[in-house]
Amino acid sequence: MDINRNLPQLLGEARNWFDQALLAVMDEDGTPPVSPTQLQLFAVLDEDGTTVSELARRMGVTRQTAHQAVHSLVAAGLLEQAPHPASARQRLIRRTPEGARAHGRALLVLERLEQELAERIGRETVDALRAALEMPWGGPALPPVSQITP
Repeated sequence: MDINRNLPQLLGEARNWFDQALLAVMDEDGTPPVSPTQLQLFAVLDEDGTTVSELARRMGVTRQTAHQAVHSLVAAGLLEQAPHPASARQRLIRRTPEGARAHGRALLVLERLEQELAERIGRETVDALRAALEMPWGGPALPPVSQITP
């Protein structure tokens, strides 16, 4: 059955390809189990720490979702909370030494996965894909409802 998939579906499947391989390697490596949302949190976390509100904004999720992911990763020993130097009400979320080790390992795995992808579909294709995704797209383009026909 040939299904005509739209670009968001294809991008999601591509992300899933990387996430599933990364999660499998991390599991073999003895890293505490994490979810794809928790992987995404690690990807947007600053080295010096980031607030939960900023993590939620970067991930495109609610503050509650980000907080739940942080709480689970703190319980797993991969993240810690520290006082925010500019605000007594906020906390900075940052990697523990074990979290930093897992993050470093994940970056190496992702680099190897990109190399594997280049072997499968060609280096030029991967470079073109990277270039297209790194270009500024601007805000979402919303056509007037009158231009959308069923």
